[in-house]
Amino acid sequence: MAASDLQARDSEAWQEGIRLFNARHWWEAHEAWEGVWLRATGEERACLSALILLAAALHKRWHHGSLAHRNFTKAEQYLDTLPAEYAGIDLAGLRADVWAALNAVGLEQARPQIPRPGA
Repeated sequence: MAASDLQARDSEAWQEGIRLFNARHWWEAHEAWEGVWLRATGEERACLSALILLAAALHKRWHHGSLAHRNFTKAEQYLDTLPAEYAGIDLAGLRADVWAALNAVGLEQARPQIPRPGA
């Protein structure tokens, strides 16, 4: 794992974003990661961009019913530049889980999770 991976993963904002995402507070997760994203570069920035867009897609799907797939498509552009696993996150699995959630009939079926370090 690159040093930049550890820097992001060890930040409180990174951890809080994961906690919020896993609690289905997707917009709040997006907000938590934004400060880290502003300072990030390279793959770290691409990963955060993807996570922010996935969170925005889920939020829009369940709160506004629109633009979700557009945000997902933007997230895929970042995910395509990253390995299947990055910074301890199974990005390929998360991508599939978010896609399934975006196409689920009810919110109770929308449960994509980001594994927490040490969990």
